[in-house]
Amino acid sequence: MRIGELATRTGASVRALRYYEEQNLLTSERSPGGQRQYPESAVDRIQLIQQLYAAGLSSKVIVELMPCVVDGNATPELLDRLAVERDRIDGHITDLVSTRSRLDSVIAGAGTQLRTGRSCRNEATGDD
Repeated sequence: MRIGELATRTGASVRALRYYEEQNLLTSERSPGGQRQYPESAVDRIQLIQQLYAAGLSSKVIVELMPCVVDGNATPELLDRLAVERDRIDGHITDLVSTRSRLDSVIAGAGTQLRTGRSCRNEATGDD
């Protein structure tokens, strides 16, 4: 498939796909006319790359783990590094859950205040 179709199917921009190639995260073949051609498997690969970026992994780390993802080959050092990244992500998830709980408390409290005719603004300023 051509780069535009891959971009459409994955939600990645054409610019991002070119960047992924520059970072050796993605490869393409060239048509006789010089256009990039991607295999069907590129869709899953792009989705994985996007998930890993969203989780905070750098392109350098993603490049290192791709052989493990593609063919299951991993060194003990890479597995250790991945465990560190997983632990970092777990910490981030814990922080996000805590933040969500605090927001839930604020929302619940604001809902109670609205039912009683008070507002967060009134509470914060002391105004009635």
